[in-house]
Amino acid sequence: MLRCCDFICGELLPSQKSHHLTTTTNYTISPPQHNNHFFEEKMKTLIFGGTVVNEGVARKASVIVDNDVITEIVEGTDSPRGNYDSVVDVTGCFVLPGVIDDHVHFRDPGLTQKADIETESRAAAFGGVTSYFDMPNTNPQTTTLEALDDKYADAARKSHVNYGFFIGATNDNIDVVTSVDPHRVPGIKLFMGSSTGNMLVDRKEVLQQLFTKAQLPIMTHCEDTDIINRNMAEAKAKYGDDPAVEHHPEIRSEEACWQSTRLAVELAEQTGARLHVAHLTTARELQLFGSNPRITAEAVIAHLFFSDADYATLGTRIKCNPAIKTAADRDALRAALNDGRIATIGTDHAPHLLADKQGGCARAASGMPMVQFSLVSMLELVDEGVLTIERMVELMAHQPAQLFRVAQRGFLRKGYQADIVIVKPHSPWTVTKNVIQSKCKWSPMEGHEYQWQVEQTFCNGHLIYNKGSFDAAYRGEEMTYDKR
Repeated sequence: MLRCCDFICGELLPSQKSHHLTTTTNYTISPPQHNNHFFEEKMKTLIFGGTVVNEGVARKASVIVDNDVITEIVEGTDSPRGNYDSVVDVTGCFVLPGVIDDHVHFRDPGLTQKADIETESRAAAFGGVTSYFDMPNTNPQTTTLEALDDKYADAARKSHVNYGFFIGATNDNIDVVTSVDPHRVPGIKLFMGSSTGNMLVDRKEVLQQLFTKAQLPIMTHCEDTDIINRNMAEAKAKYGDDPAVEHHPEIRSEEACWQSTRLAVELAEQTGARLHVAHLTTARELQLFGSNPRITAEAVIAHLFFSDADYATLGTRIKCNPAIKTAADRDALRAALNDGRIATIGTDHAPHLLADKQGGCARAASGMPMVQFSLVSMLELVDEGVLTIERMVELMAHQPAQLFRVAQRGFLRKGYQADIVIVKPHSPWTVTKNVIQSKCKWSPMEGHEYQWQVEQTFCNGHLIYNKGSFDAAYRGEEMTYDKR
């Protein structure tokens, strides 16, 4: 009898023998000679015995992969006849489309003491994330075509999973971001409040121009800087130069989020722009979404899991922008997962060294690593009855692909790229330092016991992660986007 998720294969093909799985303690970051080295010889894989969750339905079915593409989905419990180079028995497991994380900060280039594309894409693979969109606030910032080209070239050398890069708006580059090749980038990142460098866009005429001209989706970080600055000045007057972290949601307040988000939505309504508001944190903001399909919102794992009560135990480990707010806000975000007001789940994965997280509201850096634990965290909410597994797949795979026009990914469909993750329920494990793949080597989830495990991750049909083993030689692909 085969065990759940056992990987079975006969004699290895010559191409496989040179690309065997390696353990995480023995990985290398040396780039392969060919990006798609695994597919120099044809490889046909059968994934059978599991429950396939796709397009609103969970059913017993097998998935057949030829090379890098799904060629067939066969309903039923019987193993389809045929000749296969490898067979994966996933009895007792769930077969899902690979997660598309629409919001990460992998810190490459220029901030690589915190993280880099190699380490964080490895963490993504361990967590069932097969594609990601990286944000532009790096060093140099991704605000020019040259910086964008450099980033794609770097990812081709380093990224273990599929990658895409937002181009960033400034007060001075509107012509660049509105004329970029729409097949090459998922969207434009706009900081309407908190930002680094010169990426805060605070001139009304520039905002109006951007929303009018942009053909790509605009993803906004919405916090009102003036309100935050006033709140910080008041907090420092009361509590000293570095107020304790529990004051963070008072400084980066509901009002700061509301005013900025309301402005973004008004601009989108006036211009018809395609708007996606990142990391909503408040119940109040939710009333702005759900009626216009061109105006959508994201929730991230931290705001769905934590509340301001958790600052007492986790401190600055959960300090992020916008701030984690009340339990009522968290519960409102959870409720909105089911009714269309929240369209995607991201992580806002933003690693820092623990040394950078020391201090309070003024000194401690904002952001946390989360990409490795997003899928198992959402499966925990499935177990709690917050949402169904079918809806979770829509939020984490289908809708990111649809909203950002990702070509041939995000679904288990014939002819689509074989980005697939196998997850196993009733398999408790605890987050410890040694399982954390992010370069920073910490997580706010340390000590947390999960009941689901990511067993296997296929990226473009390639088994990159297999129950603790990892093929460090494999590289993902640059995503492409339909123009619509």
